[in-house]
Amino acid sequence: MVNTPSTGCEKLDFSVKEDTDQSSVELLSEELKLQEKLSEEKQTEADAALLEAKKLTSQYQKEAEKCSSGMETCEQAREKSEAALAAQKKVSAMWERRARELGWRDRAERQSIFSRMGFTGSTTEEGEGDSFFQ
Repeated sequence: MVNTPSTGCEKLDFSVKEDTDQSSVELLSEELKLQEKLSEEKQTEADAALLEAKKLTSQYQKEAEKCSSGMETCEQAREKSEAALAAQKKVSAMWERRARELGWRDRAERQSIFSRMGFTGSTTEEGEGDSFFQ
């Protein structure tokens, strides 16, 4: 290569290149600012979604605790009812035993005795059984 004296075009090219570089830097700077703004918006949306998820989780946890408490209450009530039913069955068995000792007979036995004697008996308001022993 031969060294030639510089011309004015080269100086223009240098200033154009400098302007172009400056414009590129400005464009890249603007693009970075836009990306930063978008990232901040997405982060804000993600934070809001996380907060909403935490609220829902808390609400569902409270509902689950209410449900568990209700289940415990129902279980306790069921156990009390079973105990009361067992006690009532014992009392009923005692009264049935006493009634049998005093001559009480089951409905089927009573009906056959009454039909043999010619009695039909009157029915109750509900239409069940006879009024002789009710």
